[in-house]
Amino acid sequence: MSTTQVPYQRKDLPASVTAFGAGATAAGAAIVALTFMFDHSRGLYNNIIGLSVLASVAVGALFYVALEYLAGAVWSTPFRRVMEFLSATVFALVVVALPLMANLHEVFHWTHMEAVAKDPILAGKSPYLNIQFFTIRNIAFAVLWIFFYAMLTRFSRKQDTTRDQKYTRINIRFSTAFMPVFALTTTFFAIDWIMSLEPHWFSTIFGVYYFSGTFLCALAVATFIIVSLNERGYLVAGLGKDHYYSLGTLLFVFTNFWAYIAFSQFMLIWYANVPEETYWFIARWKNGWEYVSLALIFMKFLVPYFVLLSQPSKMDGRKLKFIGIWIFLAHTVDMYWLIMPNFSRSLVLGWQELGFPLLIAGLITLTFVFKARKENLVPIGDPKLQRGIDFKI
Repeated sequence: MSTTQVPYQRKDLPASVTAFGAGATAAGAAIVALTFMFDHSRGLYNNIIGLSVLASVAVGALFYVALEYLAGAVWSTPFRRVMEFLSATVFALVVVALPLMANLHEVFHWTHMEAVAKDPILAGKSPYLNIQFFTIRNIAFAVLWIFFYAMLTRFSRKQDTTRDQKYTRINIRFSTAFMPVFALTTTFFAIDWIMSLEPHWFSTIFGVYYFSGTFLCALAVATFIIVSLNERGYLVAGLGKDHYYSLGTLLFVFTNFWAYIAFSQFMLIWYANVPEETYWFIARWKNGWEYVSLALIFMKFLVPYFVLLSQPSKMDGRKLKFIGIWIFLAHTVDMYWLIMPNFSRSLVLGWQELGFPLLIAGLITLTFVFKARKENLVPIGDPKLQRGIDFKI
Protein backbone atom coordinates (compact mmCIF):
# COMPACT_ATOMS: atom_id res chain seq x y z
CA MET A 1 0.00 0.00 0.00
CA SER A 2 1.29 3.44 -0.97
CA THR A 3 1.60 6.14 1.70
CA THR A 4 2.66 8.90 -0.68
CA GLN A 5 0.54 12.04 -0.28
CA VAL A 6 0.41 14.34 -3.29
CA PRO A 7 -0.89 17.87 -2.60
CA TYR A 8 -4.17 18.30 -4.43
CA GLN A 9 -6.98 20.75 -3.84
CA ARG A 10 -10.26 19.97 -5.49
CA LYS A 11 -12.02 22.96 -7.08
CA ASP A 12 -15.31 23.34 -8.91
CA LEU A 13 -15.09 24.02 -12.61
CA PRO A 14 -16.03 27.54 -13.75
CA ALA A 15 -19.70 28.26 -14.32
CA SER A 16 -18.84 29.22 -17.89
CA VAL A 17 -18.03 25.57 -18.67
CA THR A 18 -21.47 24.45 -17.51
CA ALA A 19 -23.05 27.32 -19.44
CA PHE A 20 -21.25 26.28 -22.62
CA GLY A 21 -22.31 22.66 -22.19
CA ALA A 22 -25.92 23.58 -21.56
CA GLY A 23 -25.98 26.08 -24.43
CA ALA A 24 -24.41 23.70 -26.92
CA THR A 25 -26.72 20.87 -25.86
CA ALA A 26 -29.83 23.05 -26.12
CA ALA A 27 -28.84 24.56 -29.47
CA GLY A 28 -27.85 21.17 -30.86
CA ALA A 29 -31.07 19.52 -29.66
CA ALA A 30 -33.15 22.31 -31.22
CA ILE A 31 -31.43 21.96 -34.60
CA VAL A 32 -31.73 18.17 -34.43
CA ALA A 33 -35.44 18.44 -33.67
CA LEU A 34 -36.01 20.83 -36.57
CA THR A 35 -34.04 18.59 -38.91
CA PHE A 36 -36.10 15.54 -37.95
CA MET A 37 -39.25 17.60 -38.36
CA PHE A 38 -38.54 18.91 -41.86
CA ASP A 39 -36.20 16.25 -43.30
CA HIS A 40 -36.44 13.08 -41.25
CA SER A 41 -34.14 10.96 -43.41
CA ARG A 42 -31.39 13.59 -43.39
CA GLY A 43 -31.71 13.80 -39.63
CA LEU A 44 -31.13 10.05 -39.32
CA TYR A 45 -27.91 10.16 -41.35
CA ASN A 46 -26.71 13.06 -39.24
CA ASN A 47 -27.65 10.98 -36.22
CA ILE A 48 -25.25 8.25 -37.37
CA ILE A 49 -22.51 10.87 -37.68
CA GLY A 50 -23.18 12.02 -34.13
CA LEU A 51 -23.28 8.45 -32.83
CA SER A 52 -19.96 7.62 -34.52
CA VAL A 53 -18.22 10.71 -33.14
CA LEU A 54 -19.57 10.20 -29.62
CA ALA A 55 -18.52 6.54 -29.69
CA SER A 56 -15.04 7.65 -30.72
CA VAL A 57 -14.73 9.86 -27.65
CA ALA A 58 -16.33 7.45 -25.17
CA VAL A 59 -14.76 4.16 -26.24
CA GLY A 60 -11.50 5.75 -27.39
CA ALA A 61 -11.07 7.27 -23.92
CA LEU A 62 -11.79 3.92 -22.27
CA PHE A 63 -9.16 2.32 -24.50
CA TYR A 64 -6.67 4.94 -23.32
CA VAL A 65 -7.42 4.12 -19.65
CA ALA A 66 -6.95 0.40 -20.25
CA LEU A 67 -3.78 1.02 -22.25
CA GLU A 68 -2.20 2.98 -19.40
CA TYR A 69 -2.82 0.14 -16.97
CA LEU A 70 -1.48 -2.50 -19.35
CA ALA A 71 1.61 -0.52 -20.33
CA GLY A 72 2.35 0.51 -16.75
CA ALA A 73 2.74 4.08 -18.00
CA VAL A 74 3.45 6.73 -15.39
CA TRP A 75 3.57 9.99 -17.36
CA SER A 76 -0.19 9.97 -17.99
CA THR A 77 -1.28 8.95 -14.48
CA PRO A 78 -1.76 12.56 -13.20
CA PHE A 79 -4.45 13.21 -15.79
CA ARG A 80 -5.86 9.71 -16.42
CA ARG A 81 -9.03 10.78 -14.62
CA VAL A 82 -9.80 13.11 -17.55
CA MET A 83 -10.03 10.05 -19.79
CA GLU A 84 -12.17 8.28 -17.20
CA PHE A 85 -14.59 11.21 -17.20
CA LEU A 86 -14.74 11.26 -21.00
CA SER A 87 -15.46 7.54 -21.11
CA ALA A 88 -18.57 8.21 -19.00
CA THR A 89 -20.21 9.52 -22.19
CA VAL A 90 -20.75 5.84 -23.05
CA PHE A 91 -24.14 6.23 -21.30
CA ALA A 92 -25.10 9.04 -23.70
CA LEU A 93 -24.43 6.65 -26.59
CA VAL A 94 -27.54 4.69 -25.68
CA VAL A 95 -29.71 7.81 -25.83
CA VAL A 96 -28.21 9.01 -29.13
CA ALA A 97 -28.72 5.55 -30.68
CA LEU A 98 -32.43 5.28 -29.80
CA PRO A 99 -33.83 7.29 -32.77
CA LEU A 100 -31.75 5.17 -35.12
CA MET A 101 -32.80 1.86 -33.59
CA ALA A 102 -36.41 2.89 -34.12
CA ASN A 103 -35.82 3.78 -37.79
CA LEU A 104 -33.39 1.18 -39.13
CA HIS A 105 -35.65 0.46 -42.09
CA GLU A 106 -35.37 4.05 -43.31
CA VAL A 107 -31.56 4.05 -43.30
CA PHE A 108 -30.27 0.58 -44.13
CA HIS A 109 -30.95 -0.99 -47.51
CA TRP A 110 -30.36 -4.51 -46.15
CA THR A 111 -33.46 -4.23 -43.92
CA HIS A 112 -35.71 -4.33 -47.00
CA MET A 113 -36.58 -8.01 -47.47
CA GLU A 114 -37.77 -7.48 -51.03
CA ALA A 115 -34.34 -6.08 -51.94
CA VAL A 116 -32.54 -8.94 -50.18
CA ALA A 117 -34.61 -11.51 -52.09
CA LYS A 118 -33.52 -10.03 -55.43
CA ASP A 119 -29.86 -9.44 -54.56
CA PRO A 120 -27.53 -12.45 -54.10
CA ILE A 121 -24.91 -10.32 -52.32
CA LEU A 122 -27.40 -9.05 -49.75
CA ALA A 123 -28.84 -12.55 -49.41
CA GLY A 124 -25.36 -13.91 -48.71
CA LYS A 125 -24.82 -11.32 -45.98
CA SER A 126 -28.29 -11.69 -44.46
CA PRO A 127 -27.21 -14.08 -41.65
CA TYR A 128 -25.20 -11.15 -40.31
CA LEU A 129 -27.10 -8.17 -41.70
CA ASN A 130 -30.57 -8.62 -40.28
CA ILE A 131 -32.47 -6.44 -37.83
CA GLN A 132 -32.66 -8.99 -35.01
CA PHE A 133 -28.94 -9.82 -34.95
CA PHE A 134 -28.02 -6.16 -35.52
CA THR A 135 -30.08 -5.16 -32.47
CA ILE A 136 -28.74 -7.95 -30.26
CA ARG A 137 -25.08 -7.30 -30.98
CA ASN A 138 -25.35 -3.52 -30.60
CA ILE A 139 -27.05 -3.96 -27.24
CA ALA A 140 -24.18 -6.30 -26.37
CA PHE A 141 -21.64 -3.63 -27.43
CA ALA A 142 -23.27 -1.08 -25.12
CA VAL A 143 -23.48 -3.52 -22.20
CA LEU A 144 -19.82 -4.51 -22.55
CA TRP A 145 -18.59 -0.92 -22.83
CA ILE A 146 -20.65 0.16 -19.80
CA PHE A 147 -19.46 -2.86 -17.81
CA PHE A 148 -15.77 -2.21 -18.41
CA TYR A 149 -16.24 1.51 -17.82
CA ALA A 150 -17.94 0.77 -14.49
CA MET A 151 -15.23 -1.67 -13.38
CA LEU A 152 -12.20 0.39 -14.37
CA THR A 153 -13.51 3.63 -12.90
CA ARG A 154 -14.92 2.00 -9.78
CA PHE A 155 -11.55 0.67 -8.64
CA SER A 156 -9.82 3.87 -9.66
CA ARG A 157 -12.17 5.82 -7.37
CA LYS A 158 -11.71 3.35 -4.54
CA GLN A 159 -7.97 3.88 -4.73
CA ASP A 160 -8.49 7.58 -4.00
CA THR A 161 -9.47 6.73 -0.43
CA THR A 162 -7.57 3.50 0.27
CA ARG A 163 -4.38 4.16 -1.71
CA ASP A 164 -4.14 0.39 -2.01
CA GLN A 165 -2.07 -0.89 -4.93
CA LYS A 166 -4.27 -3.98 -5.26
CA TYR A 167 -6.77 -1.88 -7.22
CA THR A 168 -4.12 -1.20 -9.84
CA ARG A 169 -3.59 -4.95 -10.20
CA ILE A 170 -7.34 -5.52 -10.47
CA ASN A 171 -7.63 -2.88 -13.20
CA ILE A 172 -4.73 -4.44 -15.09
CA ARG A 173 -6.71 -7.68 -15.24
CA PHE A 174 -9.85 -5.88 -16.40
CA SER A 175 -7.79 -3.99 -18.99
CA THR A 176 -6.38 -7.26 -20.30
CA ALA A 177 -9.89 -8.59 -20.78
CA PHE A 178 -11.09 -5.32 -22.32
CA MET A 179 -8.52 -5.16 -25.14
CA PRO A 180 -9.89 -8.00 -27.32
CA VAL A 181 -13.42 -6.82 -26.50
CA PHE A 182 -12.48 -3.32 -27.64
CA ALA A 183 -10.94 -4.58 -30.88
CA LEU A 184 -13.96 -6.67 -31.81
CA THR A 185 -16.72 -4.30 -30.69
CA THR A 186 -15.28 -1.18 -32.33
CA THR A 187 -14.66 -3.07 -35.56
CA PHE A 188 -18.19 -4.45 -35.74
CA PHE A 189 -19.65 -1.14 -34.57
CA ALA A 190 -17.97 0.56 -37.55
CA ILE A 191 -19.12 -2.18 -39.91
CA ASP A 192 -22.69 -2.05 -38.60
CA TRP A 193 -23.31 1.69 -38.51
CA ILE A 194 -21.06 2.96 -41.30
CA MET A 195 -19.90 0.23 -43.68
CA SER A 196 -23.29 -1.50 -43.95
CA LEU A 197 -24.85 1.72 -45.24
CA GLU A 198 -23.45 0.48 -48.56
CA PRO A 199 -23.64 -3.30 -48.06
CA HIS A 200 -22.14 -4.12 -51.46
CA TRP A 201 -18.90 -2.36 -50.52
CA PHE A 202 -16.26 -3.96 -48.36
CA SER A 203 -12.82 -3.18 -47.03
CA THR A 204 -10.66 -5.51 -44.99
CA ILE A 205 -9.12 -2.66 -42.97
CA PHE A 206 -12.17 -0.48 -42.33
CA GLY A 207 -12.19 -1.45 -38.66
CA VAL A 208 -8.58 -0.29 -38.31
CA TYR A 209 -9.46 2.92 -40.14
CA TYR A 210 -12.22 3.66 -37.63
CA PHE A 211 -10.00 2.70 -34.69
CA SER A 212 -7.22 5.05 -35.77
CA GLY A 213 -9.63 7.97 -36.03
CA THR A 214 -11.40 6.96 -32.82
CA PHE A 215 -8.32 7.01 -30.62
CA LEU A 216 -7.04 10.17 -32.30
CA CYS A 217 -10.36 11.94 -31.63
CA ALA A 218 -10.50 10.87 -27.97
CA LEU A 219 -6.88 11.87 -27.44
CA ALA A 220 -7.48 15.26 -29.07
CA VAL A 221 -10.47 16.05 -26.85
CA ALA A 222 -8.57 14.89 -23.76
CA THR A 223 -5.51 16.96 -24.70
CA PHE A 224 -7.57 20.13 -24.99
CA ILE A 225 -9.15 19.48 -21.58
CA ILE A 226 -5.90 18.45 -19.87
CA VAL A 227 -3.98 21.51 -21.03
CA SER A 228 -6.88 23.83 -20.18
CA LEU A 229 -7.25 22.37 -16.69
CA ASN A 230 -3.51 22.42 -16.02
CA GLU A 231 -3.14 26.05 -17.11
CA ARG A 232 -5.86 27.05 -14.65
CA GLY A 233 -4.49 25.02 -11.73
CA TYR A 234 -7.16 22.33 -11.58
CA LEU A 235 -4.70 19.44 -11.67
CA VAL A 236 -1.59 18.87 -9.54
CA ALA A 237 1.50 21.05 -9.48
CA GLY A 238 4.47 19.86 -11.50
CA LEU A 239 2.82 19.05 -14.84
CA GLY A 240 4.48 20.84 -17.72
CA LYS A 241 6.14 20.63 -21.08
CA ASP A 242 7.44 17.09 -20.67
CA HIS A 243 3.88 15.84 -20.21
CA TYR A 244 2.68 18.05 -23.05
CA TYR A 245 5.37 16.59 -25.28
CA SER A 246 4.09 13.06 -24.67
CA LEU A 247 0.52 14.11 -25.50
CA GLY A 248 1.71 15.94 -28.62
CA THR A 249 3.78 12.96 -29.71
CA LEU A 250 0.82 10.60 -29.39
CA LEU A 251 -1.32 13.00 -31.44
CA PHE A 252 1.41 13.22 -34.06
CA VAL A 253 1.88 9.44 -34.21
CA PHE A 254 -1.80 8.67 -34.58
CA THR A 255 -2.23 11.43 -37.16
CA ASN A 256 0.34 9.61 -39.25
CA PHE A 257 -1.19 6.22 -38.47
CA TRP A 258 -4.63 7.38 -39.60
CA ALA A 259 -3.14 8.79 -42.82
CA TYR A 260 -1.28 5.53 -43.46
CA ILE A 261 -4.42 3.42 -43.01
CA ALA A 262 -6.54 5.82 -45.07
CA PHE A 263 -4.07 5.79 -47.93
CA SER A 264 -3.62 2.01 -47.71
CA GLN A 265 -7.37 1.47 -47.97
CA PHE A 266 -7.58 3.77 -50.98
CA MET A 267 -4.45 2.43 -52.67
CA LEU A 268 -5.38 -1.25 -52.34
CA ILE A 269 -8.90 -0.70 -53.65
CA TRP A 270 -7.67 1.51 -56.50
CA TYR A 271 -4.96 -0.99 -57.44
CA ALA A 272 -7.35 -3.96 -57.42
CA ASN A 273 -9.86 -2.00 -59.55
CA VAL A 274 -12.76 -4.23 -58.51
CA PRO A 275 -16.08 -2.55 -59.34
CA GLU A 276 -17.70 -3.63 -56.04
CA GLU A 277 -15.03 -1.66 -54.18
CA THR A 278 -13.99 1.26 -56.38
CA TYR A 279 -17.49 2.72 -56.77
CA TRP A 280 -17.37 3.75 -53.09
CA PHE A 281 -14.41 6.07 -53.71
CA ILE A 282 -15.76 7.22 -57.07
CA ALA A 283 -18.94 8.41 -55.35
CA ARG A 284 -16.75 10.57 -53.09
CA TRP A 285 -14.91 12.13 -56.01
CA LYS A 286 -17.74 13.80 -57.90
CA ASN A 287 -20.87 15.93 -57.45
CA GLY A 288 -19.14 18.17 -54.94
CA TRP A 289 -17.85 15.42 -52.66
CA GLU A 290 -14.37 15.79 -54.13
CA TYR A 291 -14.02 19.05 -52.19
CA VAL A 292 -14.78 17.24 -48.93
CA SER A 293 -12.27 14.53 -49.86
CA LEU A 294 -9.56 17.14 -50.39
CA ALA A 295 -10.58 19.05 -47.26
CA LEU A 296 -10.29 15.86 -45.22
CA ILE A 297 -6.67 15.34 -46.32
CA PHE A 298 -5.93 18.93 -45.39
CA MET A 299 -7.81 18.93 -42.08
CA LYS A 300 -7.00 15.53 -40.64
CA PHE A 301 -3.46 15.06 -41.90
CA LEU A 302 -1.62 18.07 -43.28
CA VAL A 303 -2.56 20.65 -40.64
CA PRO A 304 -1.98 18.39 -37.59
CA TYR A 305 1.18 16.99 -39.16
CA PHE A 306 2.88 20.34 -39.67
CA VAL A 307 1.55 21.92 -36.47
CA LEU A 308 2.93 19.03 -34.39
CA LEU A 309 6.07 18.30 -36.42
CA SER A 310 8.63 20.14 -34.28
CA GLN A 311 9.49 19.32 -30.67
CA PRO A 312 8.69 22.85 -29.39
CA SER A 313 5.23 22.61 -30.97
CA LYS A 314 4.51 19.41 -29.07
CA MET A 315 5.34 21.26 -25.84
CA ASP A 316 3.28 24.36 -26.62
CA GLY A 317 0.03 24.36 -24.65
CA ARG A 318 -1.62 26.92 -26.92
CA LYS A 319 -0.91 24.84 -30.04
CA LEU A 320 -2.04 21.66 -28.34
CA LYS A 321 -5.37 23.20 -27.40
CA PHE A 322 -5.85 24.46 -30.95
CA ILE A 323 -5.01 21.12 -32.52
CA GLY A 324 -7.22 19.31 -30.02
CA ILE A 325 -10.28 21.21 -31.20
CA TRP A 326 -9.12 20.99 -34.81
CA ILE A 327 -8.77 17.19 -34.79
CA PHE A 328 -12.18 16.79 -33.15
CA LEU A 329 -13.73 18.84 -35.96
CA ALA A 330 -11.67 16.95 -38.56
CA HIS A 331 -12.91 13.63 -37.21
CA THR A 332 -16.49 14.92 -37.47
CA VAL A 333 -15.81 15.83 -41.11
CA ASP A 334 -14.37 12.34 -41.60
CA MET A 335 -17.58 10.73 -40.31
CA TYR A 336 -19.61 13.11 -42.50
CA TRP A 337 -17.51 12.03 -45.52
CA LEU A 338 -18.03 8.35 -44.72
CA ILE A 339 -21.75 8.52 -44.04
CA MET A 340 -23.49 11.39 -45.83
CA PRO A 341 -22.86 10.33 -49.47
CA ASN A 342 -25.25 7.47 -48.71
CA PHE A 343 -27.98 10.04 -48.12
CA SER A 344 -27.21 12.05 -51.25
CA ARG A 345 -24.76 11.45 -54.10
CA SER A 346 -24.59 15.23 -54.48
CA LEU A 347 -22.94 17.27 -51.75
CA VAL A 348 -25.36 18.39 -49.02
CA LEU A 349 -24.14 20.83 -46.40
CA GLY A 350 -26.35 23.16 -44.40
CA TRP A 351 -27.56 24.17 -40.97
CA GLN A 352 -28.91 20.64 -40.50
CA GLU A 353 -25.35 19.33 -40.20
CA LEU A 354 -24.63 21.59 -37.21
CA GLY A 355 -27.11 19.93 -34.87
CA PHE A 356 -25.36 16.75 -33.82
CA PRO A 357 -21.82 18.21 -33.55
CA LEU A 358 -23.20 20.86 -31.17
CA LEU A 359 -25.23 18.28 -29.28
CA ILE A 360 -22.25 15.92 -28.91
CA ALA A 361 -19.95 18.73 -27.77
CA GLY A 362 -22.56 19.77 -25.21
CA LEU A 363 -23.10 16.22 -23.93
CA ILE A 364 -19.36 15.68 -23.54
CA THR A 365 -19.03 18.95 -21.61
CA LEU A 366 -22.00 18.32 -19.32
CA THR A 367 -20.88 14.76 -18.61
CA PHE A 368 -17.42 16.01 -17.69
CA VAL A 369 -18.87 18.73 -15.42
CA PHE A 370 -21.17 16.20 -13.73
CA LYS A 371 -18.28 13.83 -13.02
CA ALA A 372 -15.98 16.65 -11.87
CA ARG A 373 -18.54 17.74 -9.27
CA LYS A 374 -18.54 14.29 -7.68
CA GLU A 375 -14.98 13.03 -8.12
CA ASN A 376 -11.37 14.19 -8.00
CA LEU A 377 -9.86 15.35 -11.27
CA VAL A 378 -6.67 13.53 -10.28
CA PRO A 379 -6.30 9.87 -9.19
CA ILE A 380 -4.77 10.91 -5.87
CA GLY A 381 -4.50 7.35 -4.55
CA ASP A 382 -2.64 5.85 -7.49
CA PRO A 383 0.85 4.72 -6.37
CA LYS A 384 2.27 5.88 -9.70
CA LEU A 385 1.05 9.46 -9.27
CA GLN A 386 4.22 11.01 -7.86
CA ARG A 387 6.36 9.31 -10.50
CA GLY A 388 3.97 10.63 -13.10
CA ILE A 389 4.37 14.19 -11.79
CA ASP A 390 8.16 13.81 -11.75
CA PHE A 391 8.24 12.45 -15.30
CA LYS A 392 10.91 13.92 -17.58
CA ILE A 393 11.68 13.10 -21.20
